[in-house]
Amino acid sequence: MAKRKLILEDGTTFVGEALGSVKESIGEVVFNTGMTGYQEIMSDPSYCDQIVTFTYPLVGNYGINREDFETIHPSVKGIVVKEACHTPSNFRSEESLHTFLQAKGIPGISGIDTRKLTKIIRQHGTMKAKLTAADASSLAAVQELQLSELATDQVKRVSTIKPYVVPGRGERIVLVDFGMKHGILREFTRRNCHVTVVPYNITAEEIIQLKPDGIMLSNGPGDPKSVLVAVDMIKGVLGKIPLFGICLGHQLFALACGANTLKMKFGHRGSNHPVKDIETGKVYMTSQNHGYAVEEATIDERILTVTQYALNDGSIEGLKHNHFPAFSVQYHPESAPGPQDSNELFDTFIQMIQQHTKRERV
Repeated sequence: MAKRKLILEDGTTFVGEALGSVKESIGEVVFNTGMTGYQEIMSDPSYCDQIVTFTYPLVGNYGINREDFETIHPSVKGIVVKEACHTPSNFRSEESLHTFLQAKGIPGISGIDTRKLTKIIRQHGTMKAKLTAADASSLAAVQELQLSELATDQVKRVSTIKPYVVPGRGERIVLVDFGMKHGILREFTRRNCHVTVVPYNITAEEIIQLKPDGIMLSNGPGDPKSVLVAVDMIKGVLGKIPLFGICLGHQLFALACGANTLKMKFGHRGSNHPVKDIETGKVYMTSQNHGYAVEEATIDERILTVTQYALNDGSIEGLKHNHFPAFSVQYHPESAPGPQDSNELFDTFIQMIQQHTKRERV
């Protein structure tokens, strides 16, 4: 097996075995603590332009199947694993991790100390990194990384270009695609909703013309302040149509209500993050993938109420509007991958829509 390097912008270099595509790649190196779900993680559009380090030491052991993708075209820049399994064993497996990465043009590296890399990220924060050939100059790579700027147009690249419909006989949902995971769509189709998936830059007027019963703001990659066009849209629909935001959608909802967002040191990425609901006292185990959070000190309590907190670091995990039918969560209740503790939030949203519809008819 050919050798490959992972070079961080601070000069730290890891040498391991090449995995997947042979092409070079630059991205923001992050880590995910999930023990399973690598296929969903690699195909999650929220990882656009990122190199994902898996803290679980063995990846690829149950292969790749046709059912667990969260998008058709993955946008992850690379993966880093301790040990890659090349002979998977599972009744659903259709190909190996290595052949999948080759087919999708995603480079990877295995056989390095992922615990050491994770500690570096936790101590110094996420940083730029490059996957390159073992004989490439580390000094030149570091200079390239220090001079390069990470893109800010991730949402534009992963969002759908044109609207499309997934028919159903139930509530009519407009799903704004900022980098939507297929799991969100699956949850609505399970509930027989009629879903219209629309681009990230749709206007409030265009949404209102569709006459939806509810609006879902999806997950997505990058800095929410790079998608200010969506903030204007949210301001235009608040109070008119029930709204539910997930992950990036949660952050955009907060921005539209006057709060601020900030970049976290190393973010939340994994399927084992405990979140506490303030009203009920219930603790949910949640799946998360985000590098930005809502800044609590900037929340106007006359407009928004904090409903949930992360137990690990106290960051905000849930918000609701005090006057309009609108709420959001920072994590992924569609649970792909991850525990299904919070899946009921989709039912909560449907109930909110039905109550709003009854009031409108009175």
